[in-house]
Amino acid sequence: MAGKVTFREERCKGCALCVEACPKGIIQLSKRFNAGGFNPAECVNEEACIACGFCARMCPDAVIEVHRVDR
Repeated sequence: MAGKVTFREERCKGCALCVEACPKGIIQLSKRFNAGGFNPAECVNEEACIACGFCARMCPDAVIEVHRVDR
């Protein structure tokens, strides 16, 4: 089972809790800025996502959604 991760980048505050929570190490903070002036989180290798949902559970602002998909 693989995962599809989506971020509401405009609400992300760049706290990096999701970066630390990801067991696959595929989430990082972007080099670009969102409208709030923060570097939002992004998934850099969605093919490696295992849809564990740790990133979404750690996010204090509920900006991450994880969906299981068949590939």
